[in-house]
Amino acid sequence: MSVVVRLSAGPQPERSVAAGTTAGQLLADPELAQAVGGTPVVAVRVNGGARDLAHVLGDGDVVEPILIDSAEGRAIMRHSCAHVLAQAVQDLFPDAKLGIGPPIENGFYYDFDVAQPFHPEDLERIEKRMREIVKAGQRFVRRAVSDDAAKAELAGEPYKLELIDLKGSAAADTEGASAEVGGDELTIYDNVDAGSGELRWKDLCRGPHLPTTRNILAFKLMRSAAAYWRGSEANPQLQRIYGTGWESKDALRAHLDHLAEAEKRDHRRLGTELDLFSFPEEIGSGLAVWHPRGGVIRRVMEEYSRQRHEQAGYEFVYTPHITKEGLFQTSGHLAWYAEGMYPPMEMEGARYYPKPMNCPMHILIYRSRGRSYRELPLRLFEFGTVYRFEKSGVVHGLTRARGFTQDDSHIFCTPDQLQDELASLLQFVLDLLGDYGLTEFTAELSTRPDKFVGDVADWDKAEAALEAALKKAGVEYVIAEGEGAFYAPKIDVHVKDAIGRKWQLSTLQVDLQMPDRFGLDFQAADGTRQKPYMLHRALFGSEERFFGILLEHYAGAFPPWLAPVQAVGIPIADTHVPYLDQVVSRLRAAGIRAEVDSSDDRMQKKIRNAQKQKVPYMLLAGDDDVAKGAVSFRYRNGEQRNAVPVDEAVAEIVKAVADRIQV
Repeated sequence: MSVVVRLSAGPQPERSVAAGTTAGQLLADPELAQAVGGTPVVAVRVNGGARDLAHVLGDGDVVEPILIDSAEGRAIMRHSCAHVLAQAVQDLFPDAKLGIGPPIENGFYYDFDVAQPFHPEDLERIEKRMREIVKAGQRFVRRAVSDDAAKAELAGEPYKLELIDLKGSAAADTEGASAEVGGDELTIYDNVDAGSGELRWKDLCRGPHLPTTRNILAFKLMRSAAAYWRGSEANPQLQRIYGTGWESKDALRAHLDHLAEAEKRDHRRLGTELDLFSFPEEIGSGLAVWHPRGGVIRRVMEEYSRQRHEQAGYEFVYTPHITKEGLFQTSGHLAWYAEGMYPPMEMEGARYYPKPMNCPMHILIYRSRGRSYRELPLRLFEFGTVYRFEKSGVVHGLTRARGFTQDDSHIFCTPDQLQDELASLLQFVLDLLGDYGLTEFTAELSTRPDKFVGDVADWDKAEAALEAALKKAGVEYVIAEGEGAFYAPKIDVHVKDAIGRKWQLSTLQVDLQMPDRFGLDFQAADGTRQKPYMLHRALFGSEERFFGILLEHYAGAFPPWLAPVQAVGIPIADTHVPYLDQVVSRLRAAGIRAEVDSSDDRMQKKIRNAQKQKVPYMLLAGDDDVAKGAVSFRYRNGEQRNAVPVDEAVAEIVKAVADRIQV
């Protein structure tokens, strides 16, 4: 019989193989091994479907190797790691009941029902046992089973039995569950002793998996945490163990180094070290207070954003923090987002809610009087504080808070203006983010889902306009088919930070429902009343989240224009303080945030303090500097120039701030 081995795009030669040949046997051919550069092949795609290397090929099959260092190959390897983890846990904790164990970004996890939470020493024992299993080279063997047979074999695993009953339902499509009962056929994977063939462990799983545990080359257990079964608080709370797995020890080491760098940049840690913000328990989880230095940065961010918006033709509005419930009934937020809203308060016979969104109030501003096409596009903008009762398990410093301020804009335009407005809006977003030092962008265009409201023609027009905006801006993007909200398609802009992490930031959304719900219209040139298009746009997402991202991007060393203290005068002796007071007065007169460290600390301690506070510029002065009308100009990175005339030092700092240089 013949098969096609696809190693690249374009026509591929056919190969003759004997009946009963497995994918692994085919790809063991030295010529094919050389063609993939010696990179381990861990599985294959046969006619588009992922299969184990033990899969027996049929006549006419098209076979594509899956390499261990590909995204799909890593996922397969990490899924195999999850099985080894579960086997190790049940070896050491025989009463543990199995939940699910899927691969995830950069790793894997498995959920267990155990009597007590796992402790760090437990994870050490489990990882040691995993290494023993890996070294033993157990084979992963797939076999199909009927529902009844699977239930009989897994009678002691209540969560697996529940998954079997979910097969074919929408609930089976959730992350983790689909890895076990996705598709029409149930399969079990046995972990089999390499020598005796004796069964060591088994799990309900769709696969595919590595050939043997020896193909797991580098892994590490990271932490444990509580997790509700299938993500619902109504279900039992299980214990989840997270791990990471990689195709080589070098790749694992690089990932761990990346995590260590990310930990050093954690905005919660830096917020405390740099005295920027805090989360007092007396106020409540997810609600930040801004300290003076953090407040300075936030104010500068807002002022610059406000300036740019004014230049782009936006009009500023202000709206209250609470409103009567009727507004959110009309907008639909009570029906869609009630679980994420703070509970109402009763006053004067009415129910008021803290607002989770600014858009309904902006709509009321538009609707406050009749509108003409001559007024459009109308671009409304607000730094609007909103409140969302996020679950405590997902609250994470500034990047996932319960109270936050959106740089929120809503644009009302005519149908003819839609495409140009979206194009200019997206370019405005990219330019402004670039001014804050973020320059590597990708985007995701989310299109019409199966269940939607509105006319297909309107959806098609909105999606085409969004895609045209992406093409005009030259942003790399992917289309997320069917991932739009039921009322609107959208663009999500993602940015890459200094250590390569991607963050979802700005969202541009064409709303196809709100204008109808609120009865919005405008008088067209021909005198008819027509419905405007409404665009939602949050450029930062929220000020808090954007601040947290910037803080981590710069590791606290903000560029001079954003730094809370831009320059500090450091006297060599107390007698030099008056001289530096004069220098600092000149800087302040030029709009620079500067101060003199007149504390009792020694000079070297003052320099260390300024470096810890990430101050961009230090101006040192001693007798020689005073005599020359100069300073020793020290930079944040440790470089220093001596005897710099004060005029030159002031001019350099003023220019760096004005030009928003990234140092």
